[in-house]
Amino acid sequence: MRIVLETPRLSLREMTAEDLDFVAEMLLDPQVMRFYNRSYTREDAEAWLGRQLERYACDGHGLWLVQRRDGGAKVGQVGLVMQEVDGAAEPEISYLVHRPFWRRGYAAEAAAGVRDYAFGALGYDHVIALVRPENVPSQGVARAIGMRPWKRTLRAGLEHIVFALWRDGTQAALQ
Repeated sequence: MRIVLETPRLSLREMTAEDLDFVAEMLLDPQVMRFYNRSYTREDAEAWLGRQLERYACDGHGLWLVQRRDGGAKVGQVGLVMQEVDGAAEPEISYLVHRPFWRRGYAAEAAAGVRDYAFGALGYDHVIALVRPENVPSQGVARAIGMRPWKRTLRAGLEHIVFALWRDGTQAALQ
């Protein structure tokens, strides 16, 4: 289990097959997944975890498991995934926190760590976040780490706001 980065309260590490129970529990929670517009099964969770392992091998990053540093409680998944947006490959900061850990600032703290890692260690010149218009909490996380709405796009037939931030601090302006 490779630790990728740490923040004051959290540790982000690559997931392994041993994380399947936690991933499945989180993805089965209808409140956690309410903006994904579908139910997830344990088999879906296994495929989800498999995609992250493939991303680590192909891209060098993906969704990482977030754990509290003061005892190792698993909080969620936050990381950097490559997404195709309007025909271009974009580095997306993605965050999903399990319901027992909502409203503690974990998503924003981990996402800020990923932002800094993407700009520093990985050398990306910008990052995005794909957020459904009705997902106000995720919009708050994107704004908390300096992102602003850049444009809108369709993903899986659903409208998304593309939040963005450039390494030089330039904030997006909605097109």
